[in-house]
Amino acid sequence: MAEIKYYLAVDIGASSGRHILSHMEDGRMVNEEVYRFYNGNDTVNGHLVWDTDRIFDEIINGMKKCAELGKIPTSMGIDTWAVDYVLLDKDDRRIGQCYAYRDSRTQGMDAEVYKVVPENELYARTGIQKAIFNTVFQLMAAKQEAPQDLENAASMLMVPDYFHFLLTGVKAQEYTNASTTGLVNAVTGQWDTELITKLGYPKRLFEPLSMPGTVIGVLKLEIRDKVGFDCAVVLPATHDTGSAVMSVPTDADDTLYISSGTWSLMGTERKEADCSHAAMAANFTNEGGYDHRYRFLKNIMGLWMIQSVKKEFETGYRYKDFTGDEDYGFGHLCDMAAKESIESIVPANDGRFLSPMSMILEVQRACGETEQQVPESPWEIARVIYRSLAVCYREAAEEIEQITGKHYDAINIVGGGSNAVWLNELTASVTGKTVLAGPGEATAIGNLGTQMIADGVFKDLFDFRRCVRKSFGVKEYKA
Repeated sequence: MAEIKYYLAVDIGASSGRHILSHMEDGRMVNEEVYRFYNGNDTVNGHLVWDTDRIFDEIINGMKKCAELGKIPTSMGIDTWAVDYVLLDKDDRRIGQCYAYRDSRTQGMDAEVYKVVPENELYARTGIQKAIFNTVFQLMAAKQEAPQDLENAASMLMVPDYFHFLLTGVKAQEYTNASTTGLVNAVTGQWDTELITKLGYPKRLFEPLSMPGTVIGVLKLEIRDKVGFDCAVVLPATHDTGSAVMSVPTDADDTLYISSGTWSLMGTERKEADCSHAAMAANFTNEGGYDHRYRFLKNIMGLWMIQSVKKEFETGYRYKDFTGDEDYGFGHLCDMAAKESIESIVPANDGRFLSPMSMILEVQRACGETEQQVPESPWEIARVIYRSLAVCYREAAEEIEQITGKHYDAINIVGGGSNAVWLNELTASVTGKTVLAGPGEATAIGNLGTQMIADGVFKDLFDFRRCVRKSFGVKEYKA
């Protein structure tokens, strides 16, 4: 009997992380979650930060679990969110905090960047949509508020690159995550050194980029001793959306998709970046994907709004006729929202919903300001959010079709949001397109797919995608 080869994806999102083991069985991928841990921001000196020490400890704990199960991975790779980074000094010690993208230190930094590089030039060079948390603005904040950190930095690593470094001792800057910084040239696929020089960022921080599928090494001896095994470390598409889009189960060379999680990333794959004025005006981004395929997409606030109100419901927000003992699980929220009748809509992608003190109150205020019915119950609030997201999806689909000149009959929804049945039905109805939902663990599956392609299990991206559909299937919702 042939020995089973396991592959390990460490998929870390803004609210949780998970270790997923995969192996092939009868031509299908078989996945097993072996470890899950909490993630979230901490507040230090008034700033939102990531506790990278704690997160790395959890990465190690999950790897130990693999050894306990006797399922030793052939390779592993880590994906996380984008734009956040770590600075290291000449002795590879971390400098300062790892700031979280929702931290307020970047407010006003867009204006500072545009004094040096006008907004239209920045977009024409990088193709990256304006978002105040982009790394290009974070580095400007560092330059103005803590210039000594940049002066003392010998290297910069995006968050997943930093964790790969801690595992292997190898500093590799991976392409898909780097592309989100607003500092990678959309034509060359490498750091735009002219842009970096103009902005006054140290050029030594920006090394040649590595593509997904690169084997960067094996575990350091001290890590092997901790976890109980050695394995190869393979760069996945380290930006979680890059991995998620890899697992869109389609044979089409381009397709319309939504990677639905904390953010809803809606777009299509293209072979070249679109840095046109029309794309900039519609606030679309050209993020790097696997095999240099561009993810032409728009960031939509996504299930962050639902996650936020769910947390408020569970931690004491009280309503008339609600005791706080209700079921506020995502599935139940979605089901109950479908039964309400309120028709109010809020602009879900407005910056006011990025990090409000209370998402509930912000949704209520937005409805009141536009003289719409103000939602009162948890189910009414959830309904307003779900309906607002569906409207954002329709608007983004219309913009994509107008810019690309293509018509799409279907939307592939992957990620955790693909499990929200009523939202899928609503999206099909509002957009007039068939919704193909699944897989739910798209990011981890894409991470695993990169490793398996690198190991020869699949011959290419499309061979992998065919296996995804065969292994996990999709649910279809007609318009």
